[in-house]
Amino acid sequence: MAGGADRMADPAGAATRWEPGDPVVLRYITRDGKPGMCWPYTVVEDRDDLVALYIPRSAVHKRWVQDGAGARALVDTPWRSDTLRLMFPGAGHSVWLFFDVSDAERRFTAYYVNMEEPFRRTEIGFDTNDHMLDIVVTPELQWRWKDEDVMEDRVRSGVYPQDFADAVRAEGERVIEAIEERRSPFSDGWERWTPDPTWTAPALLDGWDALPATLWERRQWAYGEIAR
Repeated sequence: MAGGADRMADPAGAATRWEPGDPVVLRYITRDGKPGMCWPYTVVEDRDDLVALYIPRSAVHKRWVQDGAGARALVDTPWRSDTLRLMFPGAGHSVWLFFDVSDAERRFTAYYVNMEEPFRRTEIGFDTNDHMLDIVVTPELQWRWKDEDVMEDRVRSGVYPQDFADAVRAEGERVIEAIEERRSPFSDGWERWTPDPTWTAPALLDGWDALPATLWERRQWAYGEIAR
């Protein structure tokens, strides 16, 4: 692929397809190629053009926590909000929809555009990794960048090269065009989606931390020496 700002390519992955209601695990693969943060999800749809996943509030996921000495560890953490995650083959982002749920109502509160590696399929679900920059979008489709300063700091400190940061921002700018033009997925009615009431809260599948990672083919360009 020519040029760092080109669309991020999706490498071929496992051929596993999932049915609605199937439990899966989505893992963030660290820059040095190891499973990191991960979430249990229930499959909503698995199509050629879209994978939709659901995690309810309080489902337990693995999150990095840093101690006073700076050491990191993955710990069990309740998830913060009912979330529908929309992923698109070959895209360097996913779109999350957050819902507040009470006994009286279910209310859509925000979209969240997460910049990330194009996902790869695994035996237990999907692998990707976070790319720091995000976009927060209101139900009325008013948007703002999030964590621009974090991305800038990582470029200054040499964690990310500038051309990679530029490609991540360009991905976000394409999504902003879709937001402003009221295009898919922001016009597809996902904000009215409700989960199957027979689904139970998902849990992390055995082997989530032992299954070898599927690696993004452009990781050395994005992450440098640590990815070798």
